Amino acid sequence: MMSLVFAEHSPAAETKTILVFGDSLSDGFMLKRSEAYPALLAKKLRAAGLNFSVTNASASGGTTDGGLERLPPHLKHRIDLLILELGINDAFGGLPIDQIQNNLQQIIDKVKARNPNARVVIAGMQLPGYAADDYVSAFGQMFADLAAKNRAALVPYLLEGVAGNPSLNSSDGIHPNAAGQKILAENVWRVLEPVAREVATGRGGSPEPPTGD
Repeated sequence: MMSLVFAEHSPAAETKTILVFGDSLSDGFMLKRSEAYPALLAKKLRAAGLNFSVTNASASGGTTDGGLERLPPHLKHRIDLLILELGINDAFGGLPIDQIQNNLQQIIDKVKARNPNARVVIAGMQLPGYAADDYVSAFGQMFADLAAKNRAALVPYLLEGVAGNPSLNSSDGIHPNAAGQKILAENVWRVLEPVAREVATGRGGSPEPPTGD
């Protein structure tokens, strides 16, 4: 029992860092930053006994081009885990899918170049299904392709359970309100928690492909 007590009161493990890099959905458009899902994730991490510092480097209206421009200052600090949530504003502007994907890949590459063992969580998005054409399908698939290529964890659809529900969105019908952000936090947490536990215990590198006996 004494050893257990000692362990509980021993110096805390080194604080790991999470960079949330997104647009208005992560920024908490029209909300306090404390109500946006990155701040809610920080609370969940603390409650789970995981020692992480969460930096929300999101910007309302953010695009992948803008993300590349905003990224360099953040590369001066260690990044153990990147939550990447960009692309929907590019799609609303009709940017070619391959260009959106290339920009997102560059962001991942730049983070990995400075932090080779950084883990990545990609927040997937979907375009409204009112025009289920090739562009809409390709946009949704792009996030899964990026995750597979980079051995990243994937949140299949960040707005799952929130999109289209007036009670969970602001008056513009697009941006989640405080209640909606709580669901976004749950959507991300399901994917983030196991990754964060691996990072916290030092298993932060990308998993190796399985090998035969």
